[in-house]
Amino acid sequence: MIKVNEIYYSVQGESTHTGLPCVFVRLTYCNLRCTYCDTEYAFYDGEDFSINKIIEKVKNHKCNLVEVTGGEPLMQEESYLLLQKLCDEGFDVLLETGGSLPIKEVDKRVKIIMDLKCPSSGMLKKNLYDNLNYLKKTDELKFVIGTREDYDWSKNIIEEYSLSGKFEMLFSTVFEKLEPQTLVGWILENKLNVRFQLQAHKYIWNPETKGV
Repeated sequence: MIKVNEIYYSVQGESTHTGLPCVFVRLTYCNLRCTYCDTEYAFYDGEDFSINKIIEKVKNHKCNLVEVTGGEPLMQEESYLLLQKLCDEGFDVLLETGGSLPIKEVDKRVKIIMDLKCPSSGMLKKNLYDNLNYLKKTDELKFVIGTREDYDWSKNIIEEYSLSGKFEMLFSTVFEKLEPQTLVGWILENKLNVRFQLQAHKYIWNPETKGV
């Protein structure tokens, strides 16, 4: 059984899939407590589902793009099998993970969207840098940036681990903490090979709205 917080149909608000219809499977529990977290409601609340029941609910939405998210989905051991089964069913599967737990055993058909936690998150010490060795060309690495310190740290990580060109890298702002124009200016000034993104769902709906 897997503890699920919610399953819903919406549009992707982040990543290179922004704007596409997607079914979200939000799992319960998280081992991190980021200062800017917008899904604290998924820390504990949820309902037990079998993998078959989850897949049945996903199929009801008649959408081929599925994202497993949280919380932190990899906290539940059964999530690895869920990802595999969703791939077996022919879905295009995305995994949103905070980067503190190993991704090595995630099914290679899954597109991983992984955070590295910047200093202002308060979770810098939780980063599992070994995960960078297991990101595929088709995966995405995300930096959520709230300060100039965060930006400089992210730029240094890209250089230190020679990440440019290995996979897509996403730079986004902490909502209402850093002006998008400011971050874009830094990126252009340094000619960074990264993709700027906004959390589109927070501009479409009220930022506090769940299930979008």
